[in-house]
Amino acid sequence: MSELLTERTPRVVAARKLLRRAARFEAGRFLVEGLRPVRDALTWAEAEHEKRRVHDLFLTDAVADRYPELGDRAEAAGVRVARVTDKAAAALSDTVTPQGVAAVCSTVTVGLDEALAGDPRLVTVLVGVADPGNAGTVVRTSDAAGADAVVLAGEAVDPHNGKCVRASMGSLFHVPLAVHRDVDEVLDALRARGLTVLATAGDGDTVLDATADALLAGPTAWLFGNEAHGLDDAVARRADRRVRVPIHGWAESLNLATAAAVCLYASARVQHVRPDGA
Repeated sequence: MSELLTERTPRVVAARKLLRRAARFEAGRFLVEGLRPVRDALTWAEAEHEKRRVHDLFLTDAVADRYPELGDRAEAAGVRVARVTDKAAAALSDTVTPQGVAAVCSTVTVGLDEALAGDPRLVTVLVGVADPGNAGTVVRTSDAAGADAVVLAGEAVDPHNGKCVRASMGSLFHVPLAVHRDVDEVLDALRARGLTVLATAGDGDTVLDATADALLAGPTAWLFGNEAHGLDDAVARRADRRVRVPIHGWAESLNLATAAAVCLYASARVQHVRPDGA
């Protein structure tokens, strides 16, 4: 059996640097931690696409012995597999309780045109969203709702941030994901593909209830704003409609991730109705 890699081994040191955004940007790689996300990364890499690569897989003895299929799949895909000490596994994690498995992957983001290729019917746009946990949760919800793409527009969080990756639970490997700083260009691209642009707003004139079904039946892009301030007025004014989620109790509003789930599933419910009405 080969010697265990430690936190001082150059391969581990190089991988640990990917916890920093600047290092991820320079290398075009990021760290994925946890059993479910690593399994999804391997499935993503097995799709035989030149941009989809898992470069390294690090496993503790306990994980390697309990889940031998991880190492087998990785080796079959040409991934370098190494067993590491518990301390090395902790060094590759920014969580309190590391799971003992991490992978170095090529970054997953694509260009805006590629993300919106084909005929998208449901697109999620996060405008200036800064919290990685929220962003990752919305990526996961978008995946579950059957969205065709997620776009992080403006000054947004890096989707390869460790907290964002964990919150997505592997969904960032399932749905096309683009990062584009120019919000106006994103809106233009959405409209060019025939998508109706809906802005979430607490004072919106369109209520998200059954009366909005006809609006949601067509190709739709939802705009969700920053956690603290919502959508900028200038961005909201460029939307085709401003939509509010009805509040029936005393709560002032919904948080970003919850509002996104309500809106995306409202679209999914209408768009996935069978011809027989079921």
